[in-house]
Amino acid sequence: MALNILKLCVGCDSVEDLEAWIAHKRAERGGPHHFHITRMVPQRTADLDGGSLYWVIKGSVQCRQRLLGIEPFVDGEGIGRCKFLLHPDVVRTHWQPRRPFQGWRYLQLEDAPDDLGAGSALAEMPPKLRLELAELGLL
Repeated sequence: MALNILKLCVGCDSVEDLEAWIAHKRAERGGPHHFHITRMVPQRTADLDGGSLYWVIKGSVQCRQRLLGIEPFVDGEGIGRCKFLLHPDVVRTHWQPRRPFQGWRYLQLEDAPDDLGAGSALAEMPPKLRLELAELGLL
C-alpha cells in the first residue's frame, strides 16, 4: 500500500494557479521535469513508491501529483534539503478540509480523498462555484 505526502500549496488560490505555476517553472527550467523543494527528507521513502503529493489549497485538499522520486541534497549554503520529483499532470480530487500545518505530513491511502472522475459534474463545475459550495459546506 502506497504512502502519500500532504503539503500546503502556499501562494496558490486555486488548482488553476498551481497548474500555471507548474507550467511557468517547467518553461523556466527548460525541460519536462517538475519538482518541489522542501527542508525535511521523509524517513519512509520506500513506502512512498507509487504515492502522490496531495496539495492543500485554501484549507482543502483539492488535487494531487504523482511522486516520481525523492532526492535529498545539500544547497549552496550547506543546508540539507529534499527534492520531490513530481509528474507534471495535476489530478483533481474531491475536496477534503485540512487545518494549516508547517512542512509536510504523511497521508495514508485510506485517508486520501478520491480522484474526481474525468467528465464528472464536480470536475466540470467552475472553480468559483465549487469554492462557494465548499464554503457553505455543501461539497
